[in-house]
Amino acid sequence: MNIEIKEVTSTEAYIKELAMILQDTVNAGASIGFLSPMQLEEAEQYWKQLQIDEHKILLLAFIDHELAGTVHLDLVNKPNGWHRAEICKLIVNPKLRRAGVGRALMKEIEKTAIKKNRSLLVLDTREGDPSNRLYRSIGYIQAGAIPNFASNSDGALETTNLYYKIIG
Repeated sequence: MNIEIKEVTSTEAYIKELAMILQDTVNAGASIGFLSPMQLEEAEQYWKQLQIDEHKILLLAFIDHELAGTVHLDLVNKPNGWHRAEICKLIVNPKLRRAGVGRALMKEIEKTAIKKNRSLLVLDTREGDPSNRLYRSIGYIQAGAIPNFASNSDGALETTNLYYKIIG
């Protein structure tokens, strides 16, 4: 399986595909800032309003020319944070999980961060999610956990784990 990753400067050409992957991921139980059941219109709106600029980098992964996943990198734009960035919304088509898409996206986003002179990456993910295994397996260190961080679809509050990785 050949995974092609490319950086894009606009979501416009990919709105439908991005929205479908976001909707499927949220409705499959992922905690990425939205609640299930997610409607396609809500997912489309998210991608339409996403501002990609010099501080936000968006990568897309394709398998056989079909969108398989995405991740974005938020470059900190503060004088004391010039060296760090946050990894946001690592999303993989639920049908393609454990096929190397997430790992490939993370490897490429790290290369991109290094090119942007970033040496510290941070991210968070819900405690217990499979993404925790991925992040630990590629060298991210858990810095802590915050209880009652985000609500799930049932209204219960769940813990999020904070990770970091020094790169470059």
